[in-house]
Amino acid sequence: APSLLDYLDTASQQHFAGLCSLLDKAQIAYQINPRLVRGLDYYDLSVFEWVTDQLGAQGTVCAGGRYNGLIAQFNAGKAIPAMGFAIGVERLMALLENNQQLPSLNVPSAYFITVGDNASQQGLLIAEQLRSQLPKLHVVTHCGGGSFKNQFKHADKSGATWALILGDDELAKNTISIKYLREDRQQETLSLAELIVRLKN
Repeated sequence: APSLLDYLDTASQQHFAGLCSLLDKAQIAYQINPRLVRGLDYYDLSVFEWVTDQLGAQGTVCAGGRYNGLIAQFNAGKAIPAMGFAIGVERLMALLENNQQLPSLNVPSAYFITVGDNASQQGLLIAEQLRSQLPKLHVVTHCGGGSFKNQFKHADKSGATWALILGDDELAKNTISIKYLREDRQQETLSLAELIVRLKN
């Protein structure tokens, strides 16, 4: 059968290249499967599956994709960017149990606040680095935008120990600010390496 990748238009090719670039920067391993399709016809752009070789025939843990045109079917033709996925909870729990990684149900250690489009993208990558290097650290990344004040309210309400802040000033200096939410300590600005050491300790 012909490969789907040979029939992408320019916009789809650019979108897919951007997605792969972001995954590469985050050092998330992936394989491109030109025959991967979803069972519903409203998907567009990218679809994906997370698979494991540890659960036998039940190897697909999560699957989903983009469906920018779905809401248009119910909203007078106005396309709205959207994506979603379904996770097999029992499969995920079995996988975590196999790897002795079942998390405790607790409040986040750190709540990542980002201000600006560049900071939002970079914040996702930095949060992933923190999770990789400090696997016991529970990092929540704010999604959905909002002002700094609004994000800070969410951080405080979450019960997190620290708020990590990335904005234009931090981006320009290649640093991250850390605010202690449960201690009477001054906010600090650190490099990523210094932040990792501080959080580890």
